[in-house]
Amino acid sequence: MSFTRVRAFFVLGVLVLAAIIVVVVAIARDTQAGAAAAQECPAGAPRVTLTLPDEAGQVKLRVLNGTKTPGLADQVTQEFKNRGFVMQKAGENNKKLAKIAVVRYGPKTVGAAHWIRAFFLGQAEPQYNPKRTSDVIDIVVGAEYRQLATRTEVNQSLAQLSEPQLPPGSCLA
Repeated sequence: MSFTRVRAFFVLGVLVLAAIIVVVVAIARDTQAGAAAAQECPAGAPRVTLTLPDEAGQVKLRVLNGTKTPGLADQVTQEFKNRGFVMQKAGENNKKLAKIAVVRYGPKTVGAAHWIRAFFLGQAEPQYNPKRTSDVIDIVVGAEYRQLATRTEVNQSLAQLSEPQLPPGSCLA
């Protein structure tokens, strides 16, 4: 074996050894491992799930009409049903809404509500209620609503909305 080849193997061996040492030291000195476990949850704070659902059949929705247009809630309910969501009976909202939509949800449905907002291209106003015990998300459709986003638009909107955020005063489940 030539001296050049021996020198190349020696340098390569030193680099591999250095990489192993750096990885072992980084893992040994990691201070973030216990950070999530160390986070204390205040007494009575609701525990929320930020996980996005795997499929539409895991999400229960109720659409409420916040406009003067008759049958709008039924139309939106049918659109969501065609996409595989579990739908409750449509209804009327007490107050009329000038916006596109409002998404009302509780601790059990934080991740799912984040996903539903993507169907309105992130334009729907989120309304979190920590006292809500239902796993049904209410959608109030407003006067500016035109149509639900396509599958591609939903995926793009999800990428722009980033990750679901932990609501104030709550803890991870």
